[in-house]
Amino acid sequence: MNLLTATNVTKAHTDKVLLNNADFSIDDKEKIGMIGINGTGKSTLLQILAGVQEADEGEIVMGNHVVINYLPQNPEFPKGITIYDYVAQLNAKDGAHWEIEGESKRILNILGFDNYDAVVAELSGGQKKKVALAAALLKPCDILILDEPTNHLNNAMVLWLENYLKARKGALIMVTHDRYFLDRVCNKIVEIDKGKLYSYETNFAGFLELKSQREDMELATYQKNKNILRNELEWIRRGAQARSTKQKARIERFETLSATNKRPDQQAKVEMSSVASRLGKKTIEVSDISKSFGNRTLFSDFTYIFLRTDRIGIVGDNGAGKSTLMKILVGELQPDSGEVQVGPTVKIGYFSQENEKLDPTMRVIDYIKETAEFVRTEEGLISASKMLESFLFEGALQYAKIEKLSGGEKRRLYLLKILMEAPNVLILDEPTNDLDIQTLGILEDYLDHFDGIVITVSHDRYFLDKVVDRIFALEGGKLTQYEGGYSDYLEKTGNSLEEIGVSISKKSSKEAAQAYKDRPREKKLKFTYAEQKEYETIEEEIEKLELRVEELDGFILKAATDFVKLNELSKEKEETEQKLEEKMERYVYLEELAEKIKNT
Repeated sequence: MNLLTATNVTKAHTDKVLLNNADFSIDDKEKIGMIGINGTGKSTLLQILAGVQEADEGEIVMGNHVVINYLPQNPEFPKGITIYDYVAQLNAKDGAHWEIEGESKRILNILGFDNYDAVVAELSGGQKKKVALAAALLKPCDILILDEPTNHLNNAMVLWLENYLKARKGALIMVTHDRYFLDRVCNKIVEIDKGKLYSYETNFAGFLELKSQREDMELATYQKNKNILRNELEWIRRGAQARSTKQKARIERFETLSATNKRPDQQAKVEMSSVASRLGKKTIEVSDISKSFGNRTLFSDFTYIFLRTDRIGIVGDNGAGKSTLMKILVGELQPDSGEVQVGPTVKIGYFSQENEKLDPTMRVIDYIKETAEFVRTEEGLISASKMLESFLFEGALQYAKIEKLSGGEKRRLYLLKILMEAPNVLILDEPTNDLDIQTLGILEDYLDHFDGIVITVSHDRYFLDKVVDRIFALEGGKLTQYEGGYSDYLEKTGNSLEEIGVSISKKSSKEAAQAYKDRPREKKLKFTYAEQKEYETIEEEIEKLELRVEELDGFILKAATDFVKLNELSKEKEETEQKLEEKMERYVYLEELAEKIKNT
């Protein structure tokens, strides 16, 4: 069943057209992954579908009573609200406050919260996003729209979310650059490219194959038309006279084909295999380093000599100390004990989670030229402009001010600047956050040819599998070494992606249930506002449901020979009896609670 259709949607920001007569639709069982280069309008389209923004042109048509729930990239919260109140309050509006309490705490526990009374405003940006995610998952809706739901989640949380969304009934639209996530959750991929939408009825692996076929067909059509143009041009040059109607029509067809036959865009590739400084024998040597904060030990007695060809991924739960280790390696933090020695030829390129402060008034190309106007590769010198093209900053975008860029585009620009510095040791802290899939492919290709050491922290399992050949896992205050990529690490630890997702859900359910059981009790027992209103009306609601069941029994007798009508009435009776049973159970609970309140 179709839930929403968007037709001829057009949207522009200043002089940049994001959507150009784009069409889109979603059915009730579709789980759609929205992909495209940063800055192409993915988040804008989600906001238009959610009703947060209006399109400049076009029409959005929704089915009757279709409910949409939207998780933005940067959610906002009421002043002074607590974690639990925010999550439960959104759902209490639907009259389900009594049902949602245990589930709210279960989801919050899975996402790493144990203090439900903390004020949201005092949380970090990542924690705020997780609170908003919990609320979005719990609120009933027909279409769930999620903008970057996996950002700020550790690997176990991402796996749990995969299982949750796969099992969830109802339509889903999301923007995410987690390719394993797209592959396992989605049954439809929609790509935004130069203002147009391309739909693929498949998961991410199928999308890659179908897109390749589409591009091959476009290229074949271009080559075919090019051959036709060549023949037509020879005919014209032979002196054909445009005297007859037939000849005029042929010349007009040539002019039309000449104007419209454009070479298809090919995905940008970057070739910078030797953009690195020479690395001597001594690299980075770590001897017995330890680091603690308060009574908590992040890691201790860690010793390792980095090899010149190392490709290392560091994994662990949020707060385990991954970023702290990176900062110790680059010299921003000192270990409590032990030593880090850096060789004289080592030139570190450090990509931090926070990025550097970009001057919003500076032009994109000037920001890169500050680092270098040219870089030397095996193929010769490459200009800053050419490097920008390789990283998907084309044409006028190179001369745009940084303030005009999207968050993902700024992060891509910051990454390019670090690569332009020609480091021989790359230390990348969550480089995949907010980068689009095409840029990730370019980065992975670059790292595959990089002549130096790569050390990275990432929650992107696909990225780790493609880039690293050794994993350091922060586990219980120790760094344990595993050979291979992320999937190899899981196999060696006796886990699978599915098992981790299921186990965290079960474990957190038990923990949340215990937390709910052990929660502080109010000194004075009383109805909540919602319970009081419900208690006042529940008997009347039960009576109405009982009367409706009686009516349906009568209608069923009269429709004994009308099988279509009989089926509809039987289904309605079954649903009504189910509601009646639930109301009766609720009535018993409220009566018992009222008796307890009376006796306190």
